[in-house]
Amino acid sequence: MTFETINRGLRNTFRPKKLSIGVVVPIENYANSSIPTMQHHLERVKLIEELGFKALWIRDVPFHVPSFGDAGQTYDPFAYLGFLAGQTSEIALGISSIALPLHHPVHTAKSVATIDQLSGGRLILGVASGDRYDEYPAMGINYEKRGELFREAFDYIRKVQEDFPVIENHFGMLKGHVDVLPKSTAHKIPMLVTGYSQQSLEWNAEHGDGWMYYPRNLYQQQHTIRQWRELMPQEYSKPFMQPLYVDMQEDDDFRPEPIHLGFKIGAKHLVNYFSNLQEIGVNHVAINLRFNTNKIEDTLNQLAEKVLPHFHIE
Repeated sequence: MTFETINRGLRNTFRPKKLSIGVVVPIENYANSSIPTMQHHLERVKLIEELGFKALWIRDVPFHVPSFGDAGQTYDPFAYLGFLAGQTSEIALGISSIALPLHHPVHTAKSVATIDQLSGGRLILGVASGDRYDEYPAMGINYEKRGELFREAFDYIRKVQEDFPVIENHFGMLKGHVDVLPKSTAHKIPMLVTGYSQQSLEWNAEHGDGWMYYPRNLYQQQHTIRQWRELMPQEYSKPFMQPLYVDMQEDDDFRPEPIHLGFKIGAKHLVNYFSNLQEIGVNHVAINLRFNTNKIEDTLNQLAEKVLPHFHIE
C-alpha cells in the first residue's frame, strides 16, 4: 500500500500503515469558555514543531455561534496560516476544515496555494460542507444546497491548478482566457474530506486525497476504515485521520476515562490506544488539548517524551 505523492506536508504527515501525531490550535485549556485567549499561541506552535509533532491543525469558524460552543482559534485561517508559515519550517500546516460553501473557491484556491508556496509545500487542506446552520443565512447562502455547493467549490479548486482553466458552475465562468495564480508546489492542493460533507463515501473516495473522520470506538472505526480502503484506486491508497481530545495525567498508569470525543488518560494507556489505532489503519491523530487540566507546556513535553517516540520512527 502506498499513498499518492503530492506535497511535503502530506508526505511527512501520512505514511502507509503508520500513525503520526499532530496538535489542534488553540493549544490551551478553554473548557469553561467557547472563546480561547490565544495567549502564548506562537510560542506553543514553535514548541510543538521543536518537539517533533508532525502537523498543526486550525479550524475555519467564520462566525462565533455561542450555541455551537467553540469559536476555534478565532483568527482568519488563511491569514493565520500565512503568518505561521513564516514562523515555522518543518511542521505541516493543516486546516480542518474549510467550509467550502461559505467561501468563493477562487479566494480559497489562491490563499491555500499562496500558503503552500510560502511554506515550501507544507499545506494540507481539509474541506467540509459546514455544520453551523446560523452561518448560512448570515451570508445569504442556502443551507439546503450546501452539498451541491461543496462539490462545485471542490471542482473549482481542483481545476484552477491547471493553466487557464475552463469552469462553469454556480461560482462563475472561466473560459480559458484568464488564469489563477499562484499554483501550488505540487500538481494539486491535497484536499481531505471531513466526514461525509453531504456526499456519498464513494464520491469522497474518488475525489478526496484523504478522509478526516470523527473518533469512534475501535470496532466502529475499523469498519469505517475498511469501507474507505475498499473504495481506493488500485494503484494507491489514501490516508485516514481523526481528532482526539486528551486530558493528560501525570500518572503514566492512569487508566482512560471518557471525556468529550476523547479521554482523560495516562501516557502508557495513550500509547496502547494509539497502537490500536495504528493497527486498524488510522494514519494521523490530531490531539486537542481544550480540556487538558495540566500545564500545557508540561503536557506537550510529556507527549514528546513518552508517546511520540513509539510512532515517529524514521
